[in-house]
Amino acid sequence: MENVLILGGSQTDFERNWKKEGKGYEALLKEVFEDSIKECNISKEEIERLNKENKIECFVGNFIAENYIEQGHLGALLTNVDKCFYGIPSARYEAACASGSVAISSAISKIKAKEIEVAIVIGFELMKTVDSKTCGDYLGKAAIYNEESKGIDLPFPKLFGRLADETIKKYNLDKERYLNALAKISEINYNNAKRNPNAQTRKWFMNLKNAQNRNTENNPSVGGMLSVSDCSQVTDGAAMLILVSEEYAKNNYGSIYKTLPIIKGEGHRNAPMRFSDKIEESKNNEYILPWTRLAVVEACNKSGVSENEIDFFETHDCFTSSEYVAISCFGITKPGEEYIAIEKNEISFEGKKPINPSGGLIGCGHPVGATGVRMMLDLYKQLTGKAGGYQLKNVKNGLMLNIGGSATTNYVFIVGKRG
Repeated sequence: MENVLILGGSQTDFERNWKKEGKGYEALLKEVFEDSIKECNISKEEIERLNKENKIECFVGNFIAENYIEQGHLGALLTNVDKCFYGIPSARYEAACASGSVAISSAISKIKAKEIEVAIVIGFELMKTVDSKTCGDYLGKAAIYNEESKGIDLPFPKLFGRLADETIKKYNLDKERYLNALAKISEINYNNAKRNPNAQTRKWFMNLKNAQNRNTENNPSVGGMLSVSDCSQVTDGAAMLILVSEEYAKNNYGSIYKTLPIIKGEGHRNAPMRFSDKIEESKNNEYILPWTRLAVVEACNKSGVSENEIDFFETHDCFTSSEYVAISCFGITKPGEEYIAIEKNEISFEGKKPINPSGGLIGCGHPVGATGVRMMLDLYKQLTGKAGGYQLKNVKNGLMLNIGGSATTNYVFIVGKRG
């Protein structure tokens, strides 16, 4: 099968509020497109040539633009971005917060099957078009809406608050120790975000003490044991990747193609959509989210890269409780012992298994449809030495976990250097 390489890409500044700037989706998409083709050194004329030869397609990841910006038909929407998109096959891909990943996966499949040589993958979401209560209601449609979300303020914080409750119960954890571990996750992600010039919270303040002081005026409760410090952000933003076949890279970029990261493997598993069904089905499994673990194992098996060979991670910390359980799914610890890696600073920026050097969803931001694309872009940056102030040292393989709903859709990709 054809190797799939990452030629490059870009993201918008996740701190920005596009509505306040008087700008909409066209400005957002034009900016990320122009920045990406410049970064990748690919011209609009080349895109048009590829189109004439039926060697290029576009893949758009987005969750719920019909609500946020009253716009559907998002694949065709790219024709409003630039005339070079006229005629190019393009479609929208959706899997809640994993919408970017399902777009990436579809692009990979087309390249591997040699149907195309180049794929443009764009993920985006404009979420600040509505107030926070309405935003929470829209996001609730990623769950069983009539049962788990309708009429409930901030339904997803409450669902992941239930995950925190069930994690303590399943592994008989000390509550204070567990909550301190969640506070440490929050502190790490905020600190990492300060290094990232595109991170939404890079100018925000959060230390361990503040994260530990839950259910206070400065850190109010949002769901069960979880407080604001445990949550990802409501974010406007877009991210774009250009994926290419190895043959195309070799023919058009010379010896540079050998330095481009390879998408070595992927895993995809779906859990029961209803949260209570997840807990019931996993009660006899050592993992509280066994489907997430299966996606990791599948990606490792397909890539030939073992868990021990993964140098860093970008994970879906929509809430600290989701990052916590991911630590064992990655094989860093045994299930129920995640707090050990956290307390030993193994997942910190300087640790031996850093998680979210970008700041993750809590620190960098979470424009839902863009998140999976942004994650892979950050794997690319780390592996090509382009991460700037948040660049890790001596990394060869990175893994990303992107989830949709209450860990219903689970996508894992392993990206690494050649050899």
